[in-house]
Amino acid sequence: LHLTNFDFRFTSNKLELTMGVADEIAGKSVADFPDDLIPLSFSEYSTDSSFFGGEAPLDEWVGYAVVLGFGGFFSIFTSLLVMADKYYGTKKEMTSEHFNTAGRMVKTGLTASVIVSQWTWAATLLQSSNVAWNYGVSGPFWYASGATIQVLLFGVLAISLKKVAPNAHTVCEIVKARWGFYAHCTFIFFAFCANIIVTSMLLLGGAATVEALTGMDYRLASFLIPWGVIIYTMAGGLRATFIASYLHTTIIFGVLITMILVVYIKVYSSDEIYRLLERTVSMSEEQCEEAYFEYDPTLHACGEVSGNHDGSYLTMLSSDGLMFGVINVVGNFGTVFVDQSYWQSAIAARPSSAARGYLLGGICWFSIPFSLATSLGLASTALMLPITADEAGAGLVPPAVATHLLGDSGSVLILIMLFMAIVSTGSAESIAVSSLVSYDIYREYINPEATGEDILKVSRIVILFFGLFMGCFSLILYELDLNLGWVYLFMGVCIGSAVCPLWFMMTWSKASGTGAIIAAWTGLVCAVISWLVAAVIQSDEITIDTLGTNEVMLTGNVVAIGSSGIIHVLYSLYEGEEYDFSTLNGSIKLVEQDMSGLSEIEQDPVELDKAYKWITQRGYVLTFVLVILWPLLSIPAGVFTESYFAFWVLVAIVWGFGATCVITFMPLFESQDEIIGVLANMFGYGEESLELKEVEAEVEEPAPKEVEE
Repeated sequence: LHLTNFDFRFTSNKLELTMGVADEIAGKSVADFPDDLIPLSFSEYSTDSSFFGGEAPLDEWVGYAVVLGFGGFFSIFTSLLVMADKYYGTKKEMTSEHFNTAGRMVKTGLTASVIVSQWTWAATLLQSSNVAWNYGVSGPFWYASGATIQVLLFGVLAISLKKVAPNAHTVCEIVKARWGFYAHCTFIFFAFCANIIVTSMLLLGGAATVEALTGMDYRLASFLIPWGVIIYTMAGGLRATFIASYLHTTIIFGVLITMILVVYIKVYSSDEIYRLLERTVSMSEEQCEEAYFEYDPTLHACGEVSGNHDGSYLTMLSSDGLMFGVINVVGNFGTVFVDQSYWQSAIAARPSSAARGYLLGGICWFSIPFSLATSLGLASTALMLPITADEAGAGLVPPAVATHLLGDSGSVLILIMLFMAIVSTGSAESIAVSSLVSYDIYREYINPEATGEDILKVSRIVILFFGLFMGCFSLILYELDLNLGWVYLFMGVCIGSAVCPLWFMMTWSKASGTGAIIAAWTGLVCAVISWLVAAVIQSDEITIDTLGTNEVMLTGNVVAIGSSGIIHVLYSLYEGEEYDFSTLNGSIKLVEQDMSGLSEIEQDPVELDKAYKWITQRGYVLTFVLVILWPLLSIPAGVFTESYFAFWVLVAIVWGFGATCVITFMPLFESQDEIIGVLANMFGYGEESLELKEVEAEVEEPAPKEVEE
């Protein structure tokens, strides 16, 4: 067997064989190797038809400990931080403006951290590795690049908002101020759709993973997870959400770095993963049948990859990977541009920080799906773990690989990482929904004379009820037998038609309100019809499976955003009316006259114009690099060589470490004065504390005795 051509290592008291050149195993079956030399991925799971097989690697109490324990801890800890800032820092009373806008004074580092947190869904951690399992190296890249450019381009809208509508609390307020009642109702519908879809996906993937890892009932997990969000969001509003998001994001990056180090440094190297991936695609169907228990080519990743150049996982030349990339680009425009939480982060940021925060956040976020899936996703196929297509579609690739490499510790780390992503994004979605209800429904149509106290009360009530009903949304999808991958691809069909009208609203003076309404509804109808028709053309029937294929989803997504954009442009050109943006902000009223972030210095038009040019140039250039230039440069490589793959992995590792450092330390560095001030006041060393002690000393000092003449 030429054993000198193989590498050996001891793992879990078993001698594991890492196969070298793929040619060495050509014509050999698993039976040709002695039992103690068969790779663990063969021997350890030789009687398992799937990785989890209905048995959870962790005890059920671990699920409750993470869901309730971590939820309770972060609720209490975040609430204490908000209270410390209130009594020892800003010393401001909680107003409705501050509750929903965080004072409009958030700095660049925290803005970037919040953007990373909001954009890190359960799907980011789970679905990105699923596409790596399906398409190889192209999957993580297209997931990351296809969902980064929306954040980069949203920076243009963020600074546009600061220029023309700094008083705004929600995107729908801007719609109402510019386009009127009917447009307002239209885009409230699409905004709520975005919030519900995102929330449903959070819990759909999260609850499925909790159940797979701990055996905790899916339905119970769906209802208990949101409780970690409700308490601190109700207490501190958007500011509490931002503080919690920073904490959650640092933990997510900590686990990310751990997984990268485990796969590519501690246990394997890029060269070993490369050879194992070559081995996987070199196996014949007979060898796959011997490698897997109850092998099914439609369920297991073994042999050549359909649609990939030379059937390899190690190539960017993947037709299905490219198709997924297009769907990802189109679909994610809807979940950024139509989601109130991103507008709310733009509203909360300082004018000078809005553009830079979104650009930096997008760049740092890229590393999470790219680096995580390049490690765990590719390792799943390299090690030939018995992960089925159903398990991959449910987002169980990362927990499977982490469990295989680290045992129970790996399962717990993925569980914690996932919980951080769910509660962080869930908190942002909760405050987004509460703002829409409070300002666009309650104040606009129920109580136009609402005070700040009324708005604050309604906001907290909505957060409570939305948190309680979050689980219902995911249970509906679960009962419909829709998995995370299906819903992720579908979201663009549902809300993609609202993207172009919202972009034009902020950037084009001729954008018509009537045209926006027609474009949004017509685009939705056309998208659904084309989606259904494509399923019939491809498969002669309409089922959940036929509606979920890449080609059918691509059709619906492209029609949604494309038809809407064309209709709106044509109608606006036909109508031809110019809008004066200088009148927009005057139509949006503040509830309390809280002018934080709205002073003349912060609204300097010269500085805002500079910021607009800065983000426009860099946003467009980075979009071009990530979506066009990078893929084009990888085409000549064809199937990656060992050294090319090593460089690819190096980029993923460096990007991951760089993003971790920026997101962890930049917010602390920018806020060091405020942090030191709060700590000093808490322990009696602040300026205000010292002044108070001097006053007390003067009061207690006895009057001097009179001296008799």
